[in-house]
Amino acid sequence: MTGRLQDSVALITGSDSGIGQATAIEFAKEGADVVVNYLHDEEGAEHTREEVEAAGRRAVVVKADISDEDQVGEMFDRAVEEFGTVDILMNNAGVDASGTEVADLSTEVWDMAIKTNVYGYFYCCRRFINVRKGAGGGGKIINITSVHQEQPRAGAADYDCSKGAIRNLTRTLALELAPHKINVNNIGPGMVLTPFNQEAIDDPEFREQQVQTIPWKRAALPAEIGRLAVFLASNDADYVTGSTYYMDGGLMQSAGQGA
Repeated sequence: MTGRLQDSVALITGSDSGIGQATAIEFAKEGADVVVNYLHDEEGAEHTREEVEAAGRRAVVVKADISDEDQVGEMFDRAVEEFGTVDILMNNAGVDASGTEVADLSTEVWDMAIKTNVYGYFYCCRRFINVRKGAGGGGKIINITSVHQEQPRAGAADYDCSKGAIRNLTRTLALELAPHKINVNNIGPGMVLTPFNQEAIDDPEFREQQVQTIPWKRAALPAEIGRLAVFLASNDADYVTGSTYYMDGGLMQSAGQGA
């Protein structure tokens, strides 16, 4: 590792498993201290902390529901108390699609997706921006979205709409925060072997069926997303803002094949 994030502080929501956990570990390997956030899986969050510390960096574990504005505020207060500031925000925590078509989609289920996947990112971005402005500017925001910000699926309006909203939040923030030298980008993963795709992890036959529409014929590993996040969090990406980085094995390019 090259120490590209040496002595920076990263707050990663949903870093108790999957992409968030893998990114926390990759950040630590590059020299960052990490605020590990979780909602339900305390054991997973503690495992992330152990891995960060094994890489020689500090970690603090904070339970917070990002859909709750007050809890987000308390999480950032704890981060600043422990580390003095936060240099990198990675919004990753979220809820998956309900699998319910709009005609049958309850308001409660819709609200859960929007409150977590949109309001949660908004709350975290707003607080992070004010922390960075107080520190004189600079910093990196990485929003995890999905290929489904562009590619809709029947039965996934709640998820697809939330991810499309974050794409436009990213673009807007890139314009607003350029004067403060705060970069804002998003990563749009395709199929990744995380708890969102637990069936594909547990059943190799099912996984093989699912990857046939992906040109590379495999799903991504969480650490691959984490390594892309390292680049976006580093000084190497100082002139990159407002961009989506799809990491999908070519899935977005194959959608029109056979038409």
